Amino acid sequence: MSNILYIVSFVLLVLPMACKKGGCNVIENMPVTEQVSMIQYSQLYVPNGVAVTDRGGVAGLIVVNTGNGYVAFDRCSTVNPEKRCAVVVEENGVVARDPCSGARYLLVNGSPAELAECPLKPYHASRNGETIIVSN
Repeated sequence: MSNILYIVSFVLLVLPMACKKGGCNVIENMPVTEQVSMIQYSQLYVPNGVAVTDRGGVAGLIVVNTGNGYVAFDRCSTVNPEKRCAVVVEENGVVARDPCSGARYLLVNGSPAELAECPLKPYHASRNGETIIVSN
């Protein structure tokens, strides 16, 4: 019985230290409801088209036409998120880079490509006529 008590105590002591605080939920939660005009950002009409805004979310938004719909992410880098460093889209339009840390993210799904451990924070994106509505 004492072995079981020892094991349970050990697990309860070590388990909280094994996980990062909040896991990958590192970007601040805030209400997001933004409208992105496809007329203003005409690149959203074509597959792999990307629009970058400074409004919405923690550090602005990135909206991507995947060819099968739209995805949206917060521009706030997940590396040192307290700095609120906004990622920038690289010339190829497929990758975003954190200018503060050098981390890179794939824009098809926001996953980390280099240095970062956590993906960009996703938001729901849907098309309504000539507008992409980004919300959480």
